[in-house]
Amino acid sequence: MPSIYLASSSPRRRALLKQINLPHEVIAAEVDETLPPGMPPAQQVVTLSRRKALAAAARVPAGIIVAADTVVALGDRVLGKPEDRREALAMLEMLQGKTHKVYTGLTVLQVPGGRALSQYECTEVEMAPVSRAELLRYIGTGEPMDKAGAYGVQGLASVFVAGVRGCYFNVVGLPLHRLARMLHELGVDITEYWR
Repeated sequence: MPSIYLASSSPRRRALLKQINLPHEVIAAEVDETLPPGMPPAQQVVTLSRRKALAAAARVPAGIIVAADTVVALGDRVLGKPEDRREALAMLEMLQGKTHKVYTGLTVLQVPGGRALSQYECTEVEMAPVSRAELLRYIGTGEPMDKAGAYGVQGLASVFVAGVRGCYFNVVGLPLHRLARMLHELGVDITEYWR
C-alpha cells in the first residue's frame, strides 16, 4: 500500500483523514494562489489543488499526494479566508438568510509516474438569518478567521446552518466519498488501510 501525503496544513482535513483511518503524512504546500480574474469557482479550486499537489510531489520520492482547495461562493462572488474581523463580519452578513455554494477542488497524484486526477465537489449550504450581535460573538471566538467564507460548519457556526444539500464533508474541506473514488481509480482501496 502506498504512503499517503496530505498537501495541506488544515487541521480539519487531517481530522477527516484520521476519521476514515487513512494513515498519512502532512506536507504543507505553499503555492502562488494568483488566478486570472473571472475564473469560475470550480475551476479556481481545481487549479489550486493541482498546484498544491505538484508542489508537494517535488518533495516526495514515492506515494500518493492528496491536495485540496476550498472556497465559498455566493452567486458570482468568491469568499476565501477573511483578512481580519471586519472582513469576517462582512462575509457572514452577506451569507445570512441565503443559500451559498461550497466548492472543493481535489487532486490526487501518483509519485513516481505523475498520474493525476483532479475533480471538484459542490455543496449548497443554507444559512439562517441571525443578528449582528450573534455574528459579532461568533467572530469574537476567533473560529472564523482561518476558514473560507468565515465560518466552520463543524464548529460553533453549526447553529447558523439551516440546511446542507450535498456532501457535508466537502463543506468541512475534504469530500471523503469523492476522495475514496479517486484513490480507487489510482488502484488504492482505502479499506485496505483499516486492517
